[in-house]
Amino acid sequence: MNAKRAKRSVTARSLEIADLPLVLALARGKTLASAAETLSVDLTTVFRRLNNLEQRLGVRLFDRSARGYRLTAAGERASSAAERVETELHALDREIGGVDQRLTGTLRVTASETLSYAILPKLFADFQQLHPAIQVSLSIDNRVVDLSRREADVALRTRRPTDGNLFGRKLVEIAWCFFGPEDFDVPLKRDGKSYHFARHRVIGWDDPDARIVASEWVAKNVPDERILYRSTSMVNQLAAVRAGVGIALLPSYLGDSSTGVRRLTPAIEDLRSELWIVTHKDLKDTARVRAFLTEIGDGIVKRKRWFEGTERR
Repeated sequence: MNAKRAKRSVTARSLEIADLPLVLALARGKTLASAAETLSVDLTTVFRRLNNLEQRLGVRLFDRSARGYRLTAAGERASSAAERVETELHALDREIGGVDQRLTGTLRVTASETLSYAILPKLFADFQQLHPAIQVSLSIDNRVVDLSRREADVALRTRRPTDGNLFGRKLVEIAWCFFGPEDFDVPLKRDGKSYHFARHRVIGWDDPDARIVASEWVAKNVPDERILYRSTSMVNQLAAVRAGVGIALLPSYLGDSSTGVRRLTPAIEDLRSELWIVTHKDLKDTARVRAFLTEIGDGIVKRKRWFEGTERR
């Protein structure tokens, strides 16, 4: 009888595979709301599941405070184990997916807002005509997502990849110019590479941590008192220029293709970025990934002069 009770006790205290997503979501998000969004459940479900898990284990995994949920020592162990399991599952998923030679299935792509707005729709339409059985799911995000965790299958990035597990191809260089409203008649003067903004209202970035070269350039070269409007969206900055809010530093492929605005400067000489198409090495030979890398990549290269600012659409 005692043996049976001991067996039930061990079972009741065991951590199960199904518990791991909850532990990871709360460890990474640090709030019930963030974990609920990650797990696609409501907040009360996360709260109930966590309480049930800690009661079952007989130990607290998280300390609660006004600043959110922080891992305890036991929670650290559970989170570490969950990450190892997640890593192995992602590796297995990539390995299995990497041998898929069918031009079917879902392809998850991430790209910036401006690229998704100005360039990709036509390329995706052409790709869909060639491969109607491939479903493209686009995540518009300026963040550098984690391809090892399968947050996306393919990423279009403006920075050279540094992770040795990634496979990438440089497509084009991107020129940046200042744009103003179509009827704007106040020249932007310069001495050498330095521009003078005393007569201009400049549109800047609202996110000091934005990993965008234009944000860094504006912060370094434009006096803060001349930045009278800020936005985290470059497409919104374009609309603000068109409305007469101010002038903005935009990629040439976005500004040159838009009505209601015009270039005020040639390409900024000390400001260039690169566009890369990137996937995980385990996925580069998957048929749908390989087709996307080739056809979307080649489609962008064919528009090289748009990106370099030497040809206007």
